[in-house]
Amino acid sequence: MTFDTIITDSHIILPSGLIDKNIVIDDGKIVKFTNDMPACDHKINGNGLVSIPGAIDTHVHYGVYSPINQAAKTESHAAAIGGITTMMRMLRLGEKFSESLQPQLDAASQNHYVDYTIHASIFTPEQISEMNLCVKNKITSFKIYMNLGGEVGHVYMDMPPNSSDLVSAKVNVTNEIVEQTVKTAASLKCPVLVHAEDYESCGCGIKTAKEKKKDGLSAWSESRSPEYEVKAIKTVSKFGRDYDCVIYFVHIGSELALKQIEEERKLGTKIFVETCPHYLTLSYEKQQGYLAKVMPPIRTEQDTKAVWQALAGNRIDTIGTDHVANQLKLKLGGEDVWGALAGFPGIGTVMPILLNDGINQNKISLEQLVKFTSYNAARIFGMYPQKGSLEPNSDADITMIDLKKEKKVTSDLFGGFSDYIVYEGRNLKGWPVKTIVRGKLVAEDFEVVGKLGHGKLVTRSIN
Repeated sequence: MTFDTIITDSHIILPSGLIDKNIVIDDGKIVKFTNDMPACDHKINGNGLVSIPGAIDTHVHYGVYSPINQAAKTESHAAAIGGITTMMRMLRLGEKFSESLQPQLDAASQNHYVDYTIHASIFTPEQISEMNLCVKNKITSFKIYMNLGGEVGHVYMDMPPNSSDLVSAKVNVTNEIVEQTVKTAASLKCPVLVHAEDYESCGCGIKTAKEKKKDGLSAWSESRSPEYEVKAIKTVSKFGRDYDCVIYFVHIGSELALKQIEEERKLGTKIFVETCPHYLTLSYEKQQGYLAKVMPPIRTEQDTKAVWQALAGNRIDTIGTDHVANQLKLKLGGEDVWGALAGFPGIGTVMPILLNDGINQNKISLEQLVKFTSYNAARIFGMYPQKGSLEPNSDADITMIDLKKEKKVTSDLFGGFSDYIVYEGRNLKGWPVKTIVRGKLVAEDFEVVGKLGHGKLVTRSIN
């Protein structure tokens, strides 16, 4: 028979290690590995490249500063160039899901180059009562923002499709909302993603820093101490134990938070941990200006070392980007760090950062890279073995990387909505050079070659 595609001569990373074989793809699925050359319609030359399961970005914000019908195009474009084959959107809606969810799903459905799925954020009791509606629409994970409430309850929600107006909102994610979200998610057998910062403590810290006329990323970090992360981690972990719910801590980047999570695991909480590239590479001690303002803040050089050590020891499960598709005019809208917007783009640079700073410096292995960027996420969020694997019958999602490729990071490299990048000018060694989604080549040598609309909403199982 004639197969659709064969990838020839690449090094393939499997859980068991590295093998050198050809990859046979048919009907969007991986069929087998072989030393032979069966008949095929397309050949992809993998000579000198490493093939790994398509990268999954567990944490992406898009649709906030441009509507999803536009943002899906620009951010999946950036994802494809960066070797990401599945992007997981943090959906933020202020209204009831029964009113606002379907338009978002419809607008997203034809506008992705790569596959995608959704975490639904929960802000109100009305949304808690409709979590089962999300599950019926293939959304099987939920996000709570313990950092939003009281004096620091401002958030931008996702824009309605085809709109161009920012949706500013004030929310109050009380412990009662946190507990009821965890309880309901447990009954639905869904994990809860948690932004763990105690909002009351953050509010006081920010007020004190402003009164003392402090500025800069160091002041931002001090105002949102890792102690406030610890407090939130303790609170939600107890709810996790009480209701037997899986808790997934997003963007963990401090040594204190990592230590507290280990304590909560010992007490029996089912916990998964995500970190981000910026907690591996940036510190307020070395960064100038306000571009790297983010929540939780980047911390010290010691914290970055602790995060690398946790990765090397497999105490962190996934690496998501916390990518925010915003632009400089908003990002630097204020005169100081307090007026700057939190969050920055990163979906295009996660793989080259991990290859340059991790693989090429022997901090993590290629097998670990696969676990952190694909396999673990697929297992945690009900996408395995469809995603996260190169096993036969899995989706032919493949990120092909060139460990020797050197290229300078520029903001216009990825074709996203953002007009800046925190890694501007960094020369990185190790880049994704081909991105394949369900058997189709969607990006090659920093150019998107796939069709818009190829990306589909992933069906997930309930674990």
